[in-house]
Amino acid sequence: MTDKTIEKDYIIDLKNICKSFDDTYVLNGISMYIRRNEFLTLLGPSGCGKTTLLRIIGGFEQPSGGEVYFEGENIASLPPYKRKINTVFQKYALFPHMNVEENIAFGLHIKKLDKKLIRKKVSEILELVDLQGFEKRSVDSLSGGQQQRIAIARALVNEPEVLLLDEPLGALDLKLRKGMQLELKKIQQKIGITFIYVTHDQEEALTMSDTIAIMHEGKIQQIGTPVDIYNEPKNAFVADFIGESNILSGMMLRDYLVEFQGVVFPCVDRGFGENTPVDVVVRPEDVQLVSEKEGMLSGRVESVTFKGVHYEMMIRTDAFVWTVHSTLMSKVGEITGMVIQPEDIHIMKRR
Repeated sequence: MTDKTIEKDYIIDLKNICKSFDDTYVLNGISMYIRRNEFLTLLGPSGCGKTTLLRIIGGFEQPSGGEVYFEGENIASLPPYKRKINTVFQKYALFPHMNVEENIAFGLHIKKLDKKLIRKKVSEILELVDLQGFEKRSVDSLSGGQQQRIAIARALVNEPEVLLLDEPLGALDLKLRKGMQLELKKIQQKIGITFIYVTHDQEEALTMSDTIAIMHEGKIQQIGTPVDIYNEPKNAFVADFIGESNILSGMMLRDYLVEFQGVVFPCVDRGFGENTPVDVVVRPEDVQLVSEKEGMLSGRVESVTFKGVHYEMMIRTDAFVWTVHSTLMSKVGEITGMVIQPEDIHIMKRR
């Protein structure tokens, strides 16, 4: 694929975006592109700058520096209503004095479309969000999940090329939120437009996204597919933020061989040089429990917690407390062995 072909695949291109409030930078040199028809999630802890970046894309904030390109055109100075972008906020901002049909059709009436066309569009979009027949219902009579669908329908009926979603599931209970994650992904795939989604929920990001951009302290830490980010974190922050991790200090002896906890382990990483200090990441579910004799490492079980589909055990070795997830339970006080396969050892540059 040529550079020109790749460029055409971008719908949004952010170049060195900076944003400061009262001399404090909340975004510090963000550069990234977003593809057409992609479900991209901006993921990070509170205060990392993800919502500010979303607001800059939508035109609700002006960057202190940098450029925002939409289909090759710099739109940094364009107001929100002139962008082919719509936004769904966490607070749905539905009009309580309007029924469902009036809420969804509000933007279409502003455009002065024909009334028959408006009714047709509202009917089609209600079918898309699985709320056909709700046209005359009061929005106050709807559940949280239904209100959220109406907010999405109101944004989509205007046929944007990009939909921005700022933690739209945050107000829902856990069961409903999980159901809506799947619904949102299904809607995005059905209509085939770009979704840019903001959340601090790691599971939500892993479930829904084609691509995840992890943010911390106003910078992008890593961009990749959910599988790549989970299995190959670029640094300790990413490893710790995406799922649970055991992060240890180690020494890369040479390609494919690392030492930590006083034991030499084969691994699949290379290119770190010889006798190089590194950080080692092992996911809790990748530690296999065996007898003490069979173990590459051994430790004493300090606690056991039942998590539904697995047990979470804290196992203390001489210099580290391991978090281990297993369907097999070892008892508190028991000495157990641990085995780690080469492909389950992930090497990172020392923080």
